[in-house]
Amino acid sequence: RELVIPHNITIMTSRIPSYDQDIAECKKFLQEFETGSGSSRSFKYGTQMHEIVNHEREVLEIDIDDIHEFGSPELADNVMRNTRRYISLFAEACDDLSKALVVTNPSASPTPLDVYIQHRISLLNSNLPEGTEPIDPREKYPAALLRRYEVIFRPPMTQKPQSIRQVDAKDIGSLVSVEGIVTRATAVKPLVSVATYSCDACGSEIYQQVAGPNFMPMFTCQSEICQQNKRRGRLTLQTRGSRFVRFQEIKIQEMARHVPTGHIPRTMTIHVYGANTRVALPGDEVTIAGIFLPVPYTGYRAIRAGLLSDTYLEAQYIWKKKKTHAESTLTEDVRAEIEEMSGEAEIYDQLSSSIAPEIYGLEDVKKALLLLLVGGTDRHLTDGMRIRGDINVCLMGDPGVAKSQLLKKVADLAPRGVYTTGRGSSGVGLTAAVNRDPITKEIVLEGGALVLADMGVCCIDEFDKMEEGDRTAIHEVMEQQTISIAKAGITTTLNARAAILAAANPAYGRYNLKKSPTHNINLPAALLSRFDLMFLLLDRADMDADLRLARHITYVHAHNDFPVDGREPMEKEFLRNYIAYAKTFQPYINQQLTDHITGVYAKIREDQEENVDDTHVTPRTLLAILRLSTALAKLRFSHEVLQEDFEEALRLMHASKASVLDARDTQRKRKDPIKEIYEIIKDMKNRHKTADLRMSDIERVITTKGYGMQPLEKCLAEYEELNVWMRTGDGQRLKFI
Repeated sequence: RELVIPHNITIMTSRIPSYDQDIAECKKFLQEFETGSGSSRSFKYGTQMHEIVNHEREVLEIDIDDIHEFGSPELADNVMRNTRRYISLFAEACDDLSKALVVTNPSASPTPLDVYIQHRISLLNSNLPEGTEPIDPREKYPAALLRRYEVIFRPPMTQKPQSIRQVDAKDIGSLVSVEGIVTRATAVKPLVSVATYSCDACGSEIYQQVAGPNFMPMFTCQSEICQQNKRRGRLTLQTRGSRFVRFQEIKIQEMARHVPTGHIPRTMTIHVYGANTRVALPGDEVTIAGIFLPVPYTGYRAIRAGLLSDTYLEAQYIWKKKKTHAESTLTEDVRAEIEEMSGEAEIYDQLSSSIAPEIYGLEDVKKALLLLLVGGTDRHLTDGMRIRGDINVCLMGDPGVAKSQLLKKVADLAPRGVYTTGRGSSGVGLTAAVNRDPITKEIVLEGGALVLADMGVCCIDEFDKMEEGDRTAIHEVMEQQTISIAKAGITTTLNARAAILAAANPAYGRYNLKKSPTHNINLPAALLSRFDLMFLLLDRADMDADLRLARHITYVHAHNDFPVDGREPMEKEFLRNYIAYAKTFQPYINQQLTDHITGVYAKIREDQEENVDDTHVTPRTLLAILRLSTALAKLRFSHEVLQEDFEEALRLMHASKASVLDARDTQRKRKDPIKEIYEIIKDMKNRHKTADLRMSDIERVITTKGYGMQPLEKCLAEYEELNVWMRTGDGQRLKFI
């Protein structure tokens, strides 16, 4: 009969893949693909297979772009559509090709499973009759048990990552790329891939390959010996003879920019195996390429769910958007460019101005933020004591001075940057909380913003509105950089080696110039003293400054870009690389500079005793100056702190203090200095309970309060005409009438 094909059905003209053809293509690709030309020519995957045979490599990483370049676009498309099948095909091809490879590294240490198999094979060979060929392990044991590597595919460069809600049923079994934020990552646990059983009746070994996270163990022996003897031997799981792989489950959440209006972010479960485990941590922004697969319900849930099933992504490749400084590797070209830029005279100003260039002014604040990103040098003493090198900065002041924008910029620049508010981060708070793991049902600790920002920067907005229970923990974090926990039977210490950048609003809306910073900022003095730099950002009326600021803002809105004043800001990636390279230096302080620093510190303490105000100088101030000096030396790529670094650190320290005291000076200037001096002298009369005062005492007190001799002379003359007091003893004493 003639076959009639309806017009609306299309027939695929591409060949149906067969096992033999696919294996042959995989072998040809692994053997013949080469990179470079001439003397630099190399066989990329042949080198990888040699390293696998020598136990120097655990991953056979295949780039799909290489398959396209090799001239097999059809094979590449098949890999993209049916990835799980081609993982097994490439593994079989690698196993076959590895038989011909010679081990060139005899010193490679075998795994316990290798020792177990060698012992079993030698035992079987010793029981064989003479003249019999020895047993080949590849014929005796399943390939999955002998395999000491895993096959992963890197997606093509042209494949753009999708959002979680764009992945649907058409992608089942395919290699897809999704991007999101890691919200939780379980502990890494061993997952059995091949279970080995031994029979207590016949002594045979039975192997069970496990494909998923759940399996039903075997209990009765199915070997030929037990069947011939009509016995049902009992099987015992041999842990040393089984193969386990590292397994971790990750939850990622949709990026905020991908969530449609009125919706909530979606999540996706990621199963991670082998070398990909421990790559992504909570808080990381990642792009994950993997196989989108269904996982059917089991047990009672299957009866209720019917035909529904959950889905997950089996990770093949994980790419982090921002790498930590320890993970970042700079190429020779980038390093040469960075070293060339470091020799420029104004590199310090250019680096600081590249932080949030769209925000007008705040030069000293941006320099402080640059030093915060670079950080000082950690000191580890011989007795185990550790002195922190991270720099803590506090920005306090009126609303609308771009504090929150600066915090977000720093969180974006830092390799591990966490932005949160004083009310906590995702319900856990700033420190840590005890929760129950939904998978293992165990009680586990989940870190808050400070733990997530370990070895990074934690930006805390609305610092004054922090939870009362977190206040004591913040004290410990900012100096010892640890969090001590004693909850639900769990007593431990978590690392929180993070630099803290905080922004606090005044307690009364706008900054009250009549009150001290301690009264304006609703934080205890013990907490504020832990900040190395504390800037006060006030929104004061100034015609010239307001005009410049207004021109800057209108230019940004008109051109959708920031104005360039002389220097072009650096690219964000170059700034990250520069900071990463600077952090590799560990500057020291020589003896000559040490003597100078100690003398300056003693003089500052002496001046502070004479001129008492709300900004106390403590030994922490000296440590802050040392941290800032070492950070400045790092920016110069120097191993030694110079005097110019110390002087710039001292200038920044004075700038941060002056910004706090400047408001008080402004308020003082608005008052009549004549009346102020009169009130001071009147207060001295009441305090000493005498109407006759020495002029030397009056001059000393007036000078301490910040007034000069000219306003004092005017005050004395004015109130002397009013018969309030009179000068006696040739002007050496002042007597109230």
